[in-house]
Amino acid sequence: MSRHCLQLHLSRHSFFWSLLVCIGCCGLIATAKGDDEADKGSAKTKSVKAGGITLKVPEAWKEKESTSSFRAAEIEVPGSGDDKTPGELVVFHFQGGGGGVQANVDRWIGQFESDGRNVKVFQGKSAQGEYTLVELTGTYKKPIGPPIQMRSKPMPGWRVLGVVLQTADGGPYFIKLDGPDKTIAGVANNFRASFGGNAKEEKEVKADSK
Repeated sequence: MSRHCLQLHLSRHSFFWSLLVCIGCCGLIATAKGDDEADKGSAKTKSVKAGGITLKVPEAWKEKESTSSFRAAEIEVPGSGDDKTPGELVVFHFQGGGGGVQANVDRWIGQFESDGRNVKVFQGKSAQGEYTLVELTGTYKKPIGPPIQMRSKPMPGWRVLGVVLQTADGGPYFIKLDGPDKTIAGVANNFRASFGGNAKEEKEVKADSK
């Protein structure tokens, strides 16, 4: 092959590969843009008024009629994957205050069977106030019926996220999300964002398991 032909061959070869790289990059950019737009679509939220606080939750979360005067809001969280049972988010507010932070943390911990129970406690700040968040997994003794009856149903493979949110004007609000482990783990960031929390800015503290 002559030198001229060889140079022409190499030039065409380089152009061919440059074209493929360009097409591939354009495809990646288009895919990334599509993914970004999909993420934005899935992140759409709605505001839910709960007494003196406001939650911003995913649009797919369904508001329900409150079943008690102590419940400022009730929201159903769709199950994820194989989870058929939905999660439940409830905002509690009591005129008398509802007890101290540690008392409520201890109560939530006590609602799980000690065998196989995992506990983590975090402290953080949001625009609506400082908060303490308790994360529990294991077998949940889910309250059934009126609290005075003290009835419960064991729910293995469960996860609870409980928050004591200290507001400046309305006192503490108690925000509790419970449901199948996979479902609740998958929406933990949405839950935190609903009241203005951020896991990256939280501080984990020692949990006194009861």
